[in-house]
Amino acid sequence: MALGTAGGPKWWGREDIDAGISTAIVVDGAIYMVDYGYGASRQLVRSSHSFDNVKAVFITHMHSDHTVDLPSLLLFGSMDVTGDPIKIIGPGPRGKLPPLTSRTTKAPDPVNPQDPVPGIEETFRRLVQTYSSDINDRMFDYGSPSPASKFAPRDIIIPEGVPFDPNNNVAPEMVPFTIYSDERVTVTAILVDHHPTAPAYAFRFESQYGSIVISGDTGYSENTIRIAQDCDMLFHEVIDLEKIELDAQTEYTEHAHREAVMDHHKRSHTSPENAGKVAQAANAKALALHHYVPAGSPRSVWEKAGLTFGGRLVIPEDLDIIEVASDNAETKHLTKL
Repeated sequence: MALGTAGGPKWWGREDIDAGISTAIVVDGAIYMVDYGYGASRQLVRSSHSFDNVKAVFITHMHSDHTVDLPSLLLFGSMDVTGDPIKIIGPGPRGKLPPLTSRTTKAPDPVNPQDPVPGIEETFRRLVQTYSSDINDRMFDYGSPSPASKFAPRDIIIPEGVPFDPNNNVAPEMVPFTIYSDERVTVTAILVDHHPTAPAYAFRFESQYGSIVISGDTGYSENTIRIAQDCDMLFHEVIDLEKIELDAQTEYTEHAHREAVMDHHKRSHTSPENAGKVAQAANAKALALHHYVPAGSPRSVWEKAGLTFGGRLVIPEDLDIIEVASDNAETKHLTKL
């Protein structure tokens, strides 16, 4: 299920777009969520699913539009979690600050310089600390358990021997590696190219009913092709660079700032045509687009992926359900997105 399809750290100017990026994979009633953008918790409730069925949340990278609704999961979703803690699996710490854009020579003062680029474990720990007033009040006044006890955050550990460098080699050639497995799904990960944001991952979900790949935010990447090989459906991010460049003329009045933003978009995101090329090279059976940037671009822009991809093309809207199954899966047991 496409809970939210919009990308980008901004409020959207259209009334029909009110949720950020988040995808729910439902297998035999169990829910596996990928990214937790604005409104993800509300969208899950709107889809008539329960947080008690969420087994794990996977974060592709640490950008705000992929993580901003984690506080609502911690504080509100925890009330509906009665079984095992929900696993929250995502990038580990970056290790060092990103390189300075070539558009300026003046480095900014980093926020929290003693630990400026934490991974998901440390980020979640800090969220619990931030809301300590609320949490302590409810524990002492209500007798409630700490909401932190309902979650199990875990950093993804990059395998030894992978020549990853957060500034110089964010997506080295590598083999996908397993980060999660239960009786329903096995999830593998691979590094993708969202420079300078690193680590950034694509995920592949394998079940008896089919295979689904989520690209995460990335430019055209050979690693995406590797992890998506022969999958039943590839969800790939897309960007409308022409509209972004046009909007940037008014959104960023300072020339250097505008050019730095465009440098990032051109390098670290994927056009519809290139998303189609990735799916075609991976021999994916179907391509679904999401993380629309900007979210208000017309459908005709995203349909350009069909120029380079010969399989089934899906352009979902928020809360759309897409049924996916491999050729040998029974139709009554479809994996739903």
